Amino acid sequence: MGVYIKAKSSAPALDPDAQAFITAAGITDPTQQSAINNLVINLKAASIWTKMKAVYPFVGGTASTHKWNLKDPQDSDAAYRLVFFGGWTHDANGIQGNGTNGYADTRFNPNTGYSVNDNGHISVYSRLNQSQVDADLGCQSGSNYLILSIRRLDQSNNTYYGVNSSNFAIQNADPNSLGMYVANRIGTSNKGYKNNAIAISATNSATVRPNANAYISTINSGGPNSGLYSNKQFAFATIGDGLTDTEAADFYTAVQNFQTTLSRQV
Repeated sequence: MGVYIKAKSSAPALDPDAQAFITAAGITDPTQQSAINNLVINLKAASIWTKMKAVYPFVGGTASTHKWNLKDPQDSDAAYRLVFFGGWTHDANGIQGNGTNGYADTRFNPNTGYSVNDNGHISVYSRLNQSQVDADLGCQSGSNYLILSIRRLDQSNNTYYGVNSSNFAIQNADPNSLGMYVANRIGTSNKGYKNNAIAISATNSATVRPNANAYISTINSGGPNSGLYSNKQFAFATIGDGLTDTEAADFYTAVQNFQTTLSRQV
């Protein structure tokens, strides 16, 4: 009589890029693993993955898990892993600077990280409704900016979007600071997206790429700008090439699904 051996069940294989990040960051929670895996799959399906240079999903709840770049999860400056300075709160909802001296250096310098002046994007996913005198992601050299500055208290609660732009480039009135923000440029088309809509658009030429590392929770203007520290809570951030309107909509859908899986969507 033969011996019946029950086959062992196994979890479905993860996308290799998702697995590399999960391994590097030491993510053991199954829900977080699934969220990361689906995010990567959805970004690839939308042809957005190849446009990304740095993707910070802020999962795991600690500084040691939040520092990793999903696109290139190596512990090196060249891989754009984050280096945190000053006071931070790290938890299941993401990262939050103290608004006094907390910032993160992405090690991404637009002057060398971008190959051209007129193609790029940056994004953050903000979970708190605040109006502050701050900058949330970016850098500056001279009058040239890579910047997201959300709901500036000193600027009539306007949000600023700029990719290799002069003097902040474009701005619009913002009723709250909740959701996903993308500053985007393709050629002379300079747009700001909030959640699943175009918040502001303009036609203007790119200037010189700023020659400074981009910071999160302030702007690097020859070092962290002490007057623009943010204490917004971020659940996601990216740096990459420019997105079409369709790609920007698909990007929001992928990120919102990611946040919903983690029960931290706004």
